[in-house]
Amino acid sequence: MKLKHFAMSMLALLAFFACDDNTEDIGITITDNMDHMNISTDTFELSTRSIEADSVLSRTTIGYLGKVRDPETGAYIVGNFMTQFHTFEDYDLPEKSRMVSIDGNGNIIADSCELRLYYNDFYGDSLAVMKVSVYELSHPMEESANYYSNYNPIKEGYVSEASYKAEKVYTLADLNVSETYRASSTYTPNIRITLNAPYTDKEGKTYNNYGSYVLNKFYEDPANFHNSYNFAHHVAPGFYFENSGGLGSMANIFATQLNIYFRYVGAADTTVVGTVQFTGTEEVLQTTNITNDKSSIQRLIADNTCTYVKSPAGIFTEITIPVDDIMRGHDNDSLSTAHVEFARINDSKLSQYSFAPPTTMLIIPRDSIYSFFEHQQVANYKTSFTAGYSSTTNSYVYQNISNLVKEMYHRRNSSENWNKAVLIPVQIQTNSNNEMIKCLHDMSLSSTRLVGGSNNTNSSIKMSVIYGKFE
Repeated sequence: MKLKHFAMSMLALLAFFACDDNTEDIGITITDNMDHMNISTDTFELSTRSIEADSVLSRTTIGYLGKVRDPETGAYIVGNFMTQFHTFEDYDLPEKSRMVSIDGNGNIIADSCELRLYYNDFYGDSLAVMKVSVYELSHPMEESANYYSNYNPIKEGYVSEASYKAEKVYTLADLNVSETYRASSTYTPNIRITLNAPYTDKEGKTYNNYGSYVLNKFYEDPANFHNSYNFAHHVAPGFYFENSGGLGSMANIFATQLNIYFRYVGAADTTVVGTVQFTGTEEVLQTTNITNDKSSIQRLIADNTCTYVKSPAGIFTEITIPVDDIMRGHDNDSLSTAHVEFARINDSKLSQYSFAPPTTMLIIPRDSIYSFFEHQQVANYKTSFTAGYSSTTNSYVYQNISNLVKEMYHRRNSSENWNKAVLIPVQIQTNSNNEMIKCLHDMSLSSTRLVGGSNNTNSSIKMSVIYGKFE
């Protein structure tokens, strides 16, 4: 529909898109000579389908540990993770002569050693009895490698029969801690695993516990504690945490801490209890291994009355955009706006254990689903866009992805997927200026059904576009 003059509704619509924080290079410029611009609008139907995510790049700041049953499919989802530890350049310990516990061979003896898995959220029952097996890695993860969610450290040789091992039966609600303390603001829930069994290093030397090994390695060569790379390659390569029993909870581990306790002589010849702490943080590698039931995933993909988005490493929604139709007859026009909304289908069997819908959805070209994350890209609002879930509209709204449509048109016929995009659940990290600095795969438990599919029984998915042309 060609319009010679702007109607009030069109002015309001243009102003709305021009003020959208998430739309860059919109292509609409308000000038003093707007009567010389022709505006036209149109709508186009999009087709969608569910596709298997298979595996996703799993370099996250959160480790997922546990085993739960998906209430939607009845299938099991298992989360295991491995992590390395961070150390500081100025790392130091008391002089060896001041250490209290030293054996006849001059070796430091640590009083005890433990791992603490701190979690800030969980899914399931906090009283479910779970079991975790902990293995020291036989060699560290490498910065140059891409570890995907189906990567199995045991099968790939990161864990061997000789690996140092510990086990712990736990509940997320640690009943060994008083209810009053657990309810206090100073308590951070955690899983505590002791490493007090004898430890034998690669040279065959045995220590009374893992902490004694680490302390003695410091006095052998303090330089190996001055950066995380040296620490991982010469002292502690990291640990793999595997769910080995139980069903009913999945913990979101935000920090893994290695604590070593010892005593030394302090001021005025008093005995002081010291603690060495190393933490698995975003400064070092951490990756989650996810096991999904493939048959359940395929069963959902076969449901063409809708599409699915499930994490972790479950299902994406693929979108086919009719780029040729959108651009036909508009080669010399400016595609100013392309607006699309993906509506959710509410779960009729909603329960307290239903997975929540993804918080944020990324839309990127189909051919970029691996390279985008491997190159650590963030949404640029040219070929990649994010949209948060709106409980008000019960949908994910992309106000303007015209740049994506134009880029597809410029690269038409470059591959069989040239006009296809994918919806992927992601986790976003921002800096103090609210600028996006990381866009990672969402490895949490989330699920939603979207309107669409080849046998869609709901209203069609439509893209509303606005063209502009100066005369």
